This record gives sequence, structure tokens and C-alpha cells, in this order.
Amino acid sequence: MKIALLGYGKMGQVIERIAQERGHEIVLKKDENNTYDGLSTADVAIDFSVPTAAVPNISNCFLANVPVVSGTTGWLEHYDEMVALCSAKNGAFISSSNFSLGVNIFFEINEYLAKMMAKLDSYSIEMEEIHHTQKLDAPSGTAISLAKGVIENSNYTNWTLDEPRADQIHINAKRIGTVPGTHTVTYNSAVDSIEIKHTAHNREGFALGAVITAEWIVGKHGVFSMKDVLELK
Repeated sequence: MKIALLGYGKMGQVIERIAQERGHEIVLKKDENNTYDGLSTADVAIDFSVPTAAVPNISNCFLANVPVVSGTTGWLEHYDEMVALCSAKNGAFISSSNFSLGVNIFFEINEYLAKMMAKLDSYSIEMEEIHHTQKLDAPSGTAISLAKGVIENSNYTNWTLDEPRADQIHINAKRIGTVPGTHTVTYNSAVDSIEIKHTAHNREGFALGAVITAEWIVGKHGVFSMKDVLELK
């Protein structure tokens, strides 16, 4: 499989290594090549860039008839535009805040727990996410996805980084050292606490999940999610 890497930072380099270990060829490294030369020869593109580059990267993939897997966060105000363009070009698209297989299992556990806790008024929820100091957005896309998972299955209506109202989920976003990513969801009451937590030990899980997702999407058309990839629907 021929892969275009759109973004060649630390994540892009780990993705390159894992893709090559799985027998794939890298035909474009966008941070090294400032043009899209080579994109049209790719079977699939993997976008791990920056928020300002995501929309041009994804758009160019659809225009070149190349399926795209995007792990960039912080640009989702344009998500509906990209879905519309994907549909217009009969493309294939997956955008996820986190491609780690473990994190996506964690998302499912989070939603299931939220359903069980929704009727228990004695508990309040809080979330914490910790990432390395080079991470540009806060809260993380993964934390936002966790919050949305709760909101869709409870009476909470929104998340906030500030002091929360009763119907809001407080997210405590921390930037510490080189932490690859830790996410904790806690339900507190006067008598006990219930906590679920995912801790990434390195970038390998994110990269492997992105490559597996890229392998999955080749030959497909439409807008998908990690629930499709993992057959969780």
C-alpha cells in the first residue's frame, strides 16, 4: 500500500516506521515536501498535521481521489464542510481525535458508564487530561470526545475548562513534560468515587491504530468512524 503522510512531525515519523514495518511504502512526506507532489499516486493519506493545515490537506485528498485518515484536532468547526466535499467527490474519510485501539475501547466504556450513571443524581462528573507541553490545543480532542460521549448519554449539556454549572462537565487540562496522553473520567459522590482511566505509554498505539485504519479504508467510499473500523456499531 502506498501512503501519503500529511504532517511529518513526531507522530508522522512513528507512523512512517510502523507502516514500513507492515510492508507499506511512503510516497509523500508533506512537511519535507512543501507541495502535494506524490499525493495522486497514494492509495491512502494519513493526516497528522496542525489545525491550520488540516482542511487544505483533507481537501486535496478528496480532489486527488485519495482516501484520507485524519488524526489532527482543533479544526472541527470545518468538519461538516469536509464531509460535504467527501460526498461530492465520492471520497472516503475518517476523522478521529484518537486512533489508539485502546482509547476507542475506552470511549465505549465511557459511554456505557455514562448511561448507567445518568439516573444517579448523587454523583457529579469531572475529567482530567494530561499531555506533553508541545501539544497545541486544550482540552485534547480525546477529552472532548469523552465529554461528548457523556453528553449524548446523560443530562449534561456541555463541557467547560472553567468553573462548571450543574449541567456542565469540567475538564482539567494539564500540560506536563513529555506525557503522551492520560485521560481520566471520575464520578464523585459523598460516599465514594468511580474512576475510569486510560494511560498511553508512548506514541506507538496512536500510530498503529492510524495505519490499521488506513489499511481498512482503502477501497471504501463514505464517511466513517472508529466504530466502523472496530466493528463496534
